Amino acid sequence: MGSEDRTLVEILEENNPIDLAKYINYVSAPQAGGIATFAGTTRDTFEGKIVVELRYEAYVPMAIREIKSICSSARLSWNIHSIAVAHRLGSVPVGETSVFVAVSAVHRADALDACKFVIDDLKASVPIWKKEVYSNGEIWKENSEFMERRQEMGKTVQGFCRKKVEVNNTHGAKGCCGGKVKLNEEVTKVTEDGEIQET
Repeated sequence: MGSEDRTLVEILEENNPIDLAKYINYVSAPQAGGIATFAGTTRDTFEGKIVVELRYEAYVPMAIREIKSICSSARLSWNIHSIAVAHRLGSVPVGETSVFVAVSAVHRADALDACKFVIDDLKASVPIWKKEVYSNGEIWKENSEFMERRQEMGKTVQGFCRKKVEVNNTHGAKGCCGGKVKLNEEVTKVTEDGEIQET
């Protein structure tokens, strides 16, 4: 069975809780000596505010495509057997899981490192949006990983989000604002090596 056959990505509609056992069973295999998992759950407070729930929205076709691309990238860096990723949409009350990642590999180091990479990259680049609902209001939130990615890109590409940016790599365009950001006619190309080419 090829590596593509051992990757499961699901975006679950509202009121459809994540069955952790399903995804752990999916990645389990006799040759896998380690299974690493990450479960992101709704906590009850944020910066002193009482959190009632989180609400998630997504551009589902692109979200699935991006998560599969992240999984493919992980396979290039680590010797992985299977990967499973699930993300809920809609309301996720306190204590419930909104995102789950399971990675199996022959060795635990590969499973642990790949699991961290998948969740960090998912939070930084996949078009899934989160609203935090408090006891006294609500706010759409950007993930800290998204903000860090945007700052990194800002350092790499001078004047980020003031230029049209084209990222040339084998997996297609990546980055916080998608493959191209157009705010004026100037174009900057960024190669895989991070070199800037003015056009």
